[in-house]
Amino acid sequence: MEWIDAATAAERLGVKPATLYAYVSRGVLRRRHGEDGRRSLFSAEEVERLARRGRPRSQPPELVIESAITALGVDRPYYRGVDGLELARTGDFETVATWLWTADPGHTAVPERTRPGSTPEDTRHGGAPEDARHGDAPRSARPAGAPGDAGHGGAPEGAGPGGAPPATEGSGGAGVRVRWPVPWRCEPDALRAAVAAQRGLPEDLLPLDRLQVITTVLGASDSLRFQLDPASVTATGRRMIAGLVDALPQLSEPQGESIAERLWSRLCPHPATPALLDAVQAALVLLADHELAASTLAARVAASARADPYAVVLTGLGVLGGPLHGGASYGAERLLAEVAEPRQAARAVAERVRRGERIPGFGHSVYKNGDARGALLLDLVKEAAPGHERIAAGVAVLEEMRRRRLPERNIDFALAVLTAVSGMVSGAGEAIFAVARAAGWLAHAMEEYGRGTLLRLRASYTGPPIT
Repeated sequence: MEWIDAATAAERLGVKPATLYAYVSRGVLRRRHGEDGRRSLFSAEEVERLARRGRPRSQPPELVIESAITALGVDRPYYRGVDGLELARTGDFETVATWLWTADPGHTAVPERTRPGSTPEDTRHGGAPEDARHGDAPRSARPAGAPGDAGHGGAPEGAGPGGAPPATEGSGGAGVRVRWPVPWRCEPDALRAAVAAQRGLPEDLLPLDRLQVITTVLGASDSLRFQLDPASVTATGRRMIAGLVDALPQLSEPQGESIAERLWSRLCPHPATPALLDAVQAALVLLADHELAASTLAARVAASARADPYAVVLTGLGVLGGPLHGGASYGAERLLAEVAEPRQAARAVAERVRRGERIPGFGHSVYKNGDARGALLLDLVKEAAPGHERIAAGVAVLEEMRRRRLPERNIDFALAVLTAVSGMVSGAGEAIFAVARAAGWLAHAMEEYGRGTLLRLRASYTGPPIT
């Protein structure tokens, strides 16, 4: 059988590459990987047959939006062409969020992250040095060939859809992590208002519900929220994410100024070990964006209508809590809580199978053969707390799922294990997910602000005949 590359297949069908991969996700075309494990190849015979038959009409057409932010590989995301797992091992959340917001893949100069004698210049929100505001991620945060590396103006070959090297279960382990030099801050008056707005709320309210209240109050207090140019939205993003974290009830003393350290102090009454804190940092990076997930699509629609950044994030938060999206981490947390000891895993899984329920934290609509984000995060947790009884419970659930030949774990399950091992409050996984994904929603919002056109989906009418 003859196999052709993606560019040739797309040209023969007269479609864009994004549409080609949509055909793969719908089962219209098969795809395999080249010998290097990165290039996507398609059956020339299938492409020719599809070209003669015409574009498939058996299902409603998928919405395809051009975006330069995130490409989904075989088992992992690529942020502007850079392997998201590598960034999770080496970069902090603030650095990666700024990379999502401001990176210019065609830019070849690589200035240092900070120069001797330089000072932060974001006077409004206590943000980044000028280099980072213009999209120059630190060299040490990028693998060779990443956008911005000298002599390379684009993404690594094969870093688009289907272009990731396979991950192994034991490939975890963080490297030397790049740290953002200046803490992100929210103005004290806005922060006080967001804290005050929560005083009448139930004490046991889940963090995700609090984040929606906080977002609303922060937006109402920001007179510059309607400035939608990239620099203003970037500054708003730093302020908003800092406010989302710092307005949550404080449970312990922060061990540093990073978003990860401050978020830990809002979700856990105990101080963090360096290794577990590193796992939280990695989780924030791994969850920062995931192409057009349901919440991101909703956020893009809001941004296309010129909704301000706070309204965009509020839209994303509303969708994120659904049990088929970010709420799956809460479901996985409840599943793990039922397994007091490893031998109870079989019963916990069996009862859900009997009720016909989806097992939360397992399976993925994109990563059919395993989510490498979950593998990396789970490895980091195992390394941080070897022998922990919650890890043993998680492993027992994994083994039971594999015994039943059910779908593999995803990042939601790994997040549930992380929060259980860390002793975090109920719903902490959702909060980590939400804070992280706010960065991605804002990156997508900036693309929509730049497009300047309203996203308008059309329905396929199936109602009574029109008279």
